[in-house]
Amino acid sequence: MEIATTERDYVPALLGMATAYMYLKQTPRARNQLKRIAKMNWTSEDAEEFERSWLLLADIYIQSGKYDMASDLLKKCIQYNKSCCKAWEYMGFIMEKEQAYKDAAKNYENAWKNGNRNNPTIGFRLAFNYLKAKRYVDAIDVCHLVLNQHPHYPKIKKEILDKARSLIRI
Repeated sequence: MEIATTERDYVPALLGMATAYMYLKQTPRARNQLKRIAKMNWTSEDAEEFERSWLLLADIYIQSGKYDMASDLLKKCIQYNKSCCKAWEYMGFIMEKEQAYKDAAKNYENAWKNGNRNNPTIGFRLAFNYLKAKRYVDAIDVCHLVLNQHPHYPKIKKEILDKARSLIRI
């Protein structure tokens, strides 16, 4: 708190306070701190803190259903770090909620690639959106990658792999 009072625009301190408010379930206070950071100009010294604060604020906006505001923050995040897996994942989530499955698949694809194809949750979401976008072969390929690394991953075989296979046969 001492740093926050002496240097009012010190990004790491503001992010720390916002994180503490989130742990205390005081989301409005956290959002206010994060909004202050979002209005500041990006600097390379505090790049990581800016990215984390934008992601946290985007998460708050997504939970509130404010997808347009979250998208703006995520685009800003991607502008400065094109390999930010979480930003691509959130963008995919927003597109999926808006039922833009092709766009969601593109965003999840970026998250999947930037995460070294390791996160089974992103793989599941990617395969699901491929299925919805009628890209059945791609959905099957992603399912196989997920099942090779995580053989007991729930629902992927029944909900996506089997459906995609049956739709190819038709």
